[in-house]
Amino acid sequence: MAVTHEAIMEALKGVMDPELRRSVVELDMVKEVRIHGNDVDLTINLTVPGCPLKATFERDVVERLRREIPDIGQINLHFGAMTDEERAAVAAKVRGAPMPTANTARLAEKYRIIGVASGKGGVGKSTVTVNLAVALERLGYPVGILDADIYGFSIPRMMGNMNRPVVLDEQSIVPVENHGVRFISAGSLVDEDTPIIWRGPMLTKMIEQFLTNVLWGDIQYLLIDLPPGTGDVALSIAQMLPGAQILIVTTPQAAASQVAIRVGAMAQKVNQRILGIVENMAYFVCDQCSKEHYIFGKGGAQSLAAQLGTEVLGRIPLQGEVRLGGDVGDPVVVEDPDSLAARAFFEVARRVVELAPPVSVAGEARRVV
Repeated sequence: MAVTHEAIMEALKGVMDPELRRSVVELDMVKEVRIHGNDVDLTINLTVPGCPLKATFERDVVERLRREIPDIGQINLHFGAMTDEERAAVAAKVRGAPMPTANTARLAEKYRIIGVASGKGGVGKSTVTVNLAVALERLGYPVGILDADIYGFSIPRMMGNMNRPVVLDEQSIVPVENHGVRFISAGSLVDEDTPIIWRGPMLTKMIEQFLTNVLWGDIQYLLIDLPPGTGDVALSIAQMLPGAQILIVTTPQAAASQVAIRVGAMAQKVNQRILGIVENMAYFVCDQCSKEHYIFGKGGAQSLAAQLGTEVLGRIPLQGEVRLGGDVGDPVVVEDPDSLAARAFFEVARRVVELAPPVSVAGEARRVV
């Protein structure tokens, strides 16, 4: 194939912006093409200077051009940065019509929204959120995570990506991504050791912006990592997202399960469906005797489910690999998918899909295959 401007642009249609998931040609990112014999000088404008995915761009562009145009010679690739006006134009293409804050309830028409809740901290709610999200993604369901635990954010570290999100304009935030899951968190906006000292109304405003301004794209599930308890954030989300369902995380001990019942009672009062209970740290399997040891007692989740009229969707064993995966950003369902814990998370994910299948564009439940 001859090395022509048309051939180069046609080839570049197959290069996707890894964050926006649109062609660099469609987004007008290709700014200059100069051809010298079979050699090419190419300039691509990135959405922001110092884009962390610059190396990914470079690899994809070079590989695509060499595959589609075998006769191409040297490729000299240069990167620039978009102006504010160019970013606004990209945002308009990606976003379409922005959703007014008052219509957050309509999000349930697009995504299956599940709030992951707990009565108290320390029961592994965020661990369950992350592993459930990645398990759903591995089962073929695109997922996003909204970290609504503004004071105690942990999703960026547990997902293994501490980068800042790309902000195209005031109404268009590109979520951070890792392990195939998109997420947004207050922890993506500040340094990890920076405290967020806000009152309730500011928390609510940030969550509204996450819901309405983040470009979630073609996800099917949106998991919301709620702060523990029944405070301002949980109530605000219940009001903003009346179509959301609740997944309650507890441990077997009475001190956790009896506190968690308050979360379930709140969900019932605001007419949110309780999807089920996940019992975390349910038991420990000894390496020597292979017996199950109930470190935190037994039966708490089952008792909680009976009181709330729901079911236990899964029991996650106590394994060091789960904790390590959260610390280093490699969830156990990715790092050790055949482990007891990973298999339990996948079983929870399958039950979630059975009980709350993805929604179609028209708002009808999609058939689960």
